[in-house]
Amino acid sequence: MVTGMSCASCQAHVEKAVSKVSGVESVSVSLLTNEMAVTGTAAAADIIKAVEDAGYGASLEAGQNADKTSGGRKTGSLNTKIAAEEEALKDRTTPVLKKRLFSSLGFLLVLMYFSMGHMMWGWPLPSFFDHNPAAVTLVEMILSAVIMIINKKFFVSGFKGLIHRAPNMDTLVALGAGAAFTYSTIILFAMTRAMADMDMDKAMGYMNELYFESAGMILTLITVGKMLESYSKGKTTDALKSLMKLAPQKATVVRDGVEKEVPIDDVVKGDIFTVRPGESIPVDGVVLEGSSAVNESALTGESIPVDKGPGSKVSSATVNQSGFLTCRAEKVGEDTSLAQIIQMVSDASATKAPVAKLADTISGYFVPVVIAIALVTTAIWLLTGSGIGFALARGICVLVVSCPCALGLATPVAIMVGNGMGAKNGILFKTAESLQETGNIQIMALDKTGTITSGNPAVTDVYLAAGVTRDELLSTAASLEQKSEHPLAKAVLRYASENNIRISEVSGFTALPGNGLTAVLDGHVLTGGSKKYISDKTAIPQELLARADALSGEGKTPLLFTCDNKLIGIIAVADTIKEDSAEAIRQLKKMGIHVVMLTGDNQKTAEAIGRQAGVDEVVAGVLPDGKQSVIARLQKFGKTAMVGDGINDAPALTRADIGMAIGAGTDVAIDAADVVLMKSSLMDAAAAVRLSRQTYKNILENLFWALIYNTLLIPVAAGAYYHAFHLSMNPMLGAAAMSLSSFFVVSNALRLNLLKVFDSSKDKMLKHPVSAGMDGKLLSASSFVSEKEADTCTIKDQSCHRENQKKGMGNKMTKTINITGMMCGHCEATVKKALEALPQVDHADVSHETGKAVVTLNADVDNDVLKKAVENHDYTVVSIG
Repeated sequence: MVTGMSCASCQAHVEKAVSKVSGVESVSVSLLTNEMAVTGTAAAADIIKAVEDAGYGASLEAGQNADKTSGGRKTGSLNTKIAAEEEALKDRTTPVLKKRLFSSLGFLLVLMYFSMGHMMWGWPLPSFFDHNPAAVTLVEMILSAVIMIINKKFFVSGFKGLIHRAPNMDTLVALGAGAAFTYSTIILFAMTRAMADMDMDKAMGYMNELYFESAGMILTLITVGKMLESYSKGKTTDALKSLMKLAPQKATVVRDGVEKEVPIDDVVKGDIFTVRPGESIPVDGVVLEGSSAVNESALTGESIPVDKGPGSKVSSATVNQSGFLTCRAEKVGEDTSLAQIIQMVSDASATKAPVAKLADTISGYFVPVVIAIALVTTAIWLLTGSGIGFALARGICVLVVSCPCALGLATPVAIMVGNGMGAKNGILFKTAESLQETGNIQIMALDKTGTITSGNPAVTDVYLAAGVTRDELLSTAASLEQKSEHPLAKAVLRYASENNIRISEVSGFTALPGNGLTAVLDGHVLTGGSKKYISDKTAIPQELLARADALSGEGKTPLLFTCDNKLIGIIAVADTIKEDSAEAIRQLKKMGIHVVMLTGDNQKTAEAIGRQAGVDEVVAGVLPDGKQSVIARLQKFGKTAMVGDGINDAPALTRADIGMAIGAGTDVAIDAADVVLMKSSLMDAAAAVRLSRQTYKNILENLFWALIYNTLLIPVAAGAYYHAFHLSMNPMLGAAAMSLSSFFVVSNALRLNLLKVFDSSKDKMLKHPVSAGMDGKLLSASSFVSEKEADTCTIKDQSCHRENQKKGMGNKMTKTINITGMMCGHCEATVKKALEALPQVDHADVSHETGKAVVTLNADVDNDVLKKAVENHDYTVVSIG
C-alpha cells in the first residue's frame, strides 16, 4: 500500500524509485487503488525505504511476507484475505475531502463576499471598513490563509515533491495558490505604504490587483474535483467489492454424526457439510446426497439455476434454491472458486495495459514541463510590458489548469471497470494486458471436444427397420446396453430414460471382441454393434446400409441392433455441438476473426462437425503435442487466440497470444490461460473480445480527452490568444476546469458498466482481418502432421530442440498396439488419454477404424504397462508390436 500519491507523476516517481532497488525485477503502481505490486528478491524493508525516500508512505498489506517481495499468490484464510482486500479498497479519501470541502466553502463564501460582493457589486460592509482598503484586504488575507491551512495537504505534498525533485500535481496547486497569496500579501504592504502617504486613490487602486480570493477559490475548486474523482474511483471497484460481499461466513459441517455450525475458515478439505434451501454453499465441493437447483449467477453471470445431484460439483457463494444437499468439501479457503475470482480481478487491476506506457512516459516529464511553461509565460508577459499582476495571473493559470491526474487515471479506471464487467458475466481476465490484447486477435483456434461440443455422446438419430416400432427398438437397445460401461451405451440408456422407455433384464450378456454386444431377452438373442460387426452377422437392407454410411459421413457413430439375427434399426450417437456454439462462431466471424477448429478426430468426422459449427477451417488429426505447433503456424498470419479445456491444451494455451480456458476444464488449462470463461460457453469467448475492444476504445477516449484538454487549455491559460482574440483565463476558471477533468475521465470509464457484453448488434469487423487463401484456409491439411519434433519448437523457447537432443529424443521408438472394443471417436480419445498419461509416452495416434494405437516413446516401456493402461478402460489389447 502506497500513500501520498496524488497524480500520474507521483505514480511514475514511485515506480522509478522502487525499480532502482537491488533485487527488484518489476514494479507496478496503481494510482486507482494506491497499491504497488513488486516481483523479485528485494527485501520489503528496502522497498518501503525507497518509497519513503521518494517522499511517499508505504506499508505491507495483510498476509504479505515482511522479508521478501511476493512472487506469487498470498496465502492465508479466505476471510483474512478478503478483509485485507476490503481494507485496501476502502474509501478513506472521500470523507476527508468532504470535510475539507465544507470547511473551505464556509470561509470561501465570506471571502468572496468581501472581495467580489463588496468590490464589484457594492454589497454593504460594517462602517469600520469604509474607506479602509487595508482592513478589507487584511480580512481577505486571513480568510485565504485559513483555507490554505484547511487544505495544507496540497502544500505539504507539493513542496515535499519539489524537495525530492519529484514535483507532482500538488506541486502545481501549491505553487499556483502560493504565488497568488504571496503576490497579494506584497500588494497589501504596498497598500499600507500608500495609505501612510495619504494617497487613498493609489491604495484603492491596489484592491484590483489582489488575488486572495483566487488562492482560496483554487484550493476549494480543486478539492471539489478531487472529491468527485475519489467518489467516482470508488464506483469503479464496485464489482470487486460485490464479489467480496458474497463470501460466506459460516458453514454447517457434520462431525461425529452431528451437524455443527462453524466459521468458514474452520472448514477443511474432506469435511462433510450440508446446505439447506436458501443458503449459500460455503466452499467448493461435490454433492454426496440430495438434489437441488443451484443459482450460480454470482460466479458465472448465468441467471438460470443449474440442477445438481450426487456427483455434481458445487461452488462457494452459489445459492441452493430448493432441495437439501449433503456435500464433501474439495476446495477451501483461498482455493475456492470465489477466492480465485477475487484474486484474478484484483491482480488484473494491479497490472498495467501496454497502452499505459504512453501515459507513464508523458507523466514523468509533465509537471516539470508545466512549471517551466508557467515561468516562461510569466517572463514573456513581463518582457512585453504587461503589468506584474496580469503576467503572474497567466503563470498561475497555467499551473492550476494543468492536470496530470486525468492522464494517470485514463487507463487504470477503464481496466478496473472492464475487469469488473467481465467478472459479473463470468469472464475473467488475468492481467490488464490480456484485457487489452484479447480484442486485437485475428485468429481463434477452438478445441473441439468440450469446447465446441459438449464432450458427452448423445443420441442424435433413430432409424427403424420395416415392421419395428420406435419403442421396440429403443427398449431392445437399452436392455442390451444397460450392462455396458461404454460411453455410447450410456448415451443410449440416457435417451431411453428421457423417453420413458421400458428396460428389461437380460441374461448371458457378453461384450464381444470386434465392436459388439450380445445378450438374451425372453429367449431372443439380441446383438448390437458397429456396421462392420453387424454386417458380418446378418444381411443389412440396402436402404439402412446407405443410411449408416451417411451417418458416418456426418461425424456420427451408427449403432446397429438385431433380434435373432434380423436387423431392427439404427441408433446414431455423436458428441453433439453445444446449443450456442454455432451462434458464438457466427459472432466471432462477424467481428472479422478467422475461426479454426482443432481436433484429433479423422478428417471426415472433423469436417462434419466443422460444417455444423460453421468454422472457417478444420485442422484434423492433431496429436496433443501438435496443437502447439498449429498455433505457432497460425501466428504467422496474425494474432492468435486458443480456446481449450484439457490438460493437453495447456501448451497451446501458453503458446497462443491469448489463451482462453473453458471454466469447466482442468486446473492445468485454467492456470495456463490468460482468460477464463466460467460458463464453459463459446458465447463468452465472443463476449470477451467485445468487452476487450470496448475497454480499449474507452482507454483511448480517456487518453484523448486528457491530452486534448491540456493541449487546448494550457495555451489559453498562458494568454497565447489574448492579442488576437482578447481570450484569457481567470485562475479561478482554470482551477474549475482542472477540477472537472479527472471527474470527466473517470465518469467516461464508468460508461463501460452500461455495455451489454452479449449484444452482437453493434459488432464491427477488424480493420485488418486475416486473408485466407483461395480455399478460405490458412493451413493445408498436411502442413503440420508430418513435421518432426524439432519443428515444433516455439518462438518462446528456441532451445527446445537442443533439449530434446540431450534427452535422446532424436531417435524415438514407436510401438503399435492392436485393440478391440473401440467403436467411435470417443473411444479413440479415451485410449489416447490413457496412453499419454504414461510418462514414457510422448503421444499416441489412435484409430477405432483400424483398431490400432501407434505410440511414440521417449523411453522404453514394458508391454504389460501399455496393456494395463488400455485394459483399465475396458478395451482389449490383442497384441503389441
